[in-house]
Amino acid sequence: MQIPNRKLLRFFGSFSDMKVSYALFPGQRDWRYFVDLVLQKANAGLRAESSRGYLGVLWWVIEPVMYMAVFYVAFAHLLNRGDEKFVVFLLTGLIVWKWFHATLNTGASSLMANAGLMNQVYLPKIIFPLTQIVINTFKFLIILTLFLIFLLFTPARVTPAWSLLPLLILTQLLLIAAVTSLLAAIMPFFPDLRVILDNILMMLLFISGVFFDIAGLPPSIGGYLMLNPMAALITMYRQLLLDGVPPDWHQLFLVILFSLIVLISALWLFRRFDRVYPKIIF
Repeated sequence: MQIPNRKLLRFFGSFSDMKVSYALFPGQRDWRYFVDLVLQKANAGLRAESSRGYLGVLWWVIEPVMYMAVFYVAFAHLLNRGDEKFVVFLLTGLIVWKWFHATLNTGASSLMANAGLMNQVYLPKIIFPLTQIVINTFKFLIILTLFLIFLLFTPARVTPAWSLLPLLILTQLLLIAAVTSLLAAIMPFFPDLRVILDNILMMLLFISGVFFDIAGLPPSIGGYLMLNPMAALITMYRQLLLDGVPPDWHQLFLVILFSLIVLISALWLFRRFDRVYPKIIF
């Protein structure tokens, strides 16, 4: 086997971690090394992001705050919905949606973004979307932590139901991993999907209940909107954090079932076309 050049070694980390990059070459199935490689690549991506600006890691907080501030000004002031209850209602939806949107945006095209690396060394292709999932999940957890601290200074109260928050986070993580992996697996065959995805995400932003309460809609409309997994999750986050109401277990089960089906489909595609991707991505 040809030893990777120095540029590739720097990509994976230090020279002492070379075994991690070798462990995923054909014939190896050590999941510990697989996880190590994803984490190393995610760490490299986070370091690269933090080094691009003078503020470094502060941008991980500033960027989503600016994102939420734009919608807050538009809805709370321009549309005269500035009461405190609506502010926390809106921020909850935006934070949850931002994690989903940011991960799909970067993860869906992750194979094409790493075309050069794929043509130099063999790697299981699912590593690329998984890396983006880890990066954006890390950022989400920072913002979520700050938001939970902010909630302590609002009428919202910590209740025993908050102990179920990790379950909601893990369910959304499963959904994000499934949809991102599926999009990453099929986008190399349909590059124009990038444009379509942008428009679909814009549509989903406005029908997922980020700006309004789906429960307040007539059942004939709200029932259809709740078929959207993100709408169901955003509603459950709000009920949990703002009202202390546990998740709807039936809805949660449906989201998990849907995510598992999509994830299995994505894994099959990655396995089926693992050696094809480097030939069609330039």
